[in-house]
Amino acid sequence: MDRPIKTVPNLTSELRKDIVESPTVIRNASGIRLFGKRIKSIVYTTDVAVIANSDADAILAVYPWTPNTRILDAVSRVANVPILAGIGGGITKGLRSATVGRFAEENGAQAVVLNAPTSIVTIASVERIVDVPIIYTVVNKSVDLKERIDAGVDAFNVAGGKDTAELVRWMRNTLKDSHPNFPIIASGGKTSDQIAETIAAGANAITYTAYGISEQTLHEKMDHYRETH
Repeated sequence: MDRPIKTVPNLTSELRKDIVESPTVIRNASGIRLFGKRIKSIVYTTDVAVIANSDADAILAVYPWTPNTRILDAVSRVANVPILAGIGGGITKGLRSATVGRFAEENGAQAVVLNAPTSIVTIASVERIVDVPIIYTVVNKSVDLKERIDAGVDAFNVAGGKDTAELVRWMRNTLKDSHPNFPIIASGGKTSDQIAETIAAGANAITYTAYGISEQTLHEKMDHYRETH
């Protein structure tokens, strides 16, 4: 017997109808429960205007500079969903990463994210200081997954570019005996088909980028104003 397709009523307003919407296909992911909240869609941005106008389940606040507590403070002021806060791990490492992690936790971050070059020593330092989950970013197959889990990593964030789905499949196969249900977050790609493939490969939650959304929305509104006024 076919299950009926559920229609989800949508409530919005004239002033808030242009929110940044997550790709619909992400709803097919299983999700990850973070302190009781089920997370499937994660928007990757530090643009506070996007954060304040997004329907994502969580925010991935990671950027290519050394972690700055003022940036996290700005994000936390406007976010009404969990924040996964980047705390370095490459150039910013060891006790400094752990200290930034503690600040992030104290200011509302519900998980901290370490980047790909993070050493086992830094992971252990963060594990000793923070209470929130530690997420480690995986970019290729050279990483020892079990070693990082043993050091304190609670979830993986996969950022493999065009090879993300294949990398997720490799991780699931590697962990199938020791950690079959280990949480995996992954970048979904630019199309619904790419996101669907990543979910099928074993990703529990999907990140999507919001680069240029503020500028694009502003340009569209200005074009509309020019045509109608």
